[in-house]
Amino acid sequence: MITVLVVDDEPLIAMALEAELEDAGYAVVTAANGRQGLERMAEAPRPDLVLTDMMMPVMGGAEMLMAMAADPDLRGIPVIVLSSLPEAAVRVRANGAAAILRKPYTAEEVLGAIARMLGRTGGAGT
Repeated sequence: MITVLVVDDEPLIAMALEAELEDAGYAVVTAANGRQGLERMAEAPRPDLVLTDMMMPVMGGAEMLMAMAADPDLRGIPVIVLSSLPEAAVRVRANGAAAILRKPYTAEEVLGAIARMLGRTGGAGT
């Protein structure tokens, strides 16, 4: 089963993403900030993909991406940034992100981006 790590400090957003992804057949792990996200990535199972917010306490998405890029075991994991910041600002700060989705986004946009990142045409089961 494909595992997606959701890193977001807003509990309602994290819960909504978790429900949408589980309904689509993905296993979901959550973290409330970048530091927790890195801790989750060190645990089994390692995520196949990460969805992250940019602005979080303790460690933000940009710092988490830098730490991932510096770790040979993590740098190959695709990351989709979910942010309400202007895309140009996110692109500058989110070096290494495979995709950026602007908030508010739809479940279809998130699932489509995940499918593209994982080289799939449909949901988790295809």
